[in-house]
Amino acid sequence: MSNLVETEVKIYIPDRAAILARLEGAGAVLAAGRTYEHNVRYEDEGETLTPAGIVLRLRQDTRARLTYKAPLPDELSVRDGIKSRFEAEVTVADFDTMDVILQRLGYHPFVVYEKYRTTYRLDEVEIALDEMPFGDFMEVEGPVHAIESALAALGLAGAPRFPESYMELFDRVKAALSLDVHDLSFANFEGVTVPPDAFYPLG
Repeated sequence: MSNLVETEVKIYIPDRAAILARLEGAGAVLAAGRTYEHNVRYEDEGETLTPAGIVLRLRQDTRARLTYKAPLPDELSVRDGIKSRFEAEVTVADFDTMDVILQRLGYHPFVVYEKYRTTYRLDEVEIALDEMPFGDFMEVEGPVHAIESALAALGLAGAPRFPESYMELFDRVKAALSLDVHDLSFANFEGVTVPPDAFYPLG
């Protein structure tokens, strides 16, 4: 069961060059170069998945993958800004065919989001630098103790932590900036400046 639990934390990184320098200084190793991701999240007919915290996602980068995520019991889900949830993922042979299968099963594309991801390894953790349409974030994934050690090594132990998904952050940004867009795409954020406080709840 442990290999079907994702444990990670997000950190907002307004200065990408500074983070790259810290990664190099800490001895992080490049695991995968900058790669474009196209993600589609699906919903059922009643659109009950998102309200329940369930993610059914089809991703295309260097391969196509189908992912299912769901919350763990409340007492296990978020600690010190680090979030754990059930995650099962499989590689599929063809993105478009998998999309057809999902739609024939009664699911429909709900939202599209894009990003560029560069991946590093540091001891026991995987560190992803994500260039999102609304700004740059870092995801650190691995055992809790290793996440804390990695953040300390990078001088980020006290940095604000975001346990929310990118789609939850997207909703916050849309509310803060009164944006009338549906997909988290680079085209939709062209010319839009997103201040750091837009990632926090209103009020």
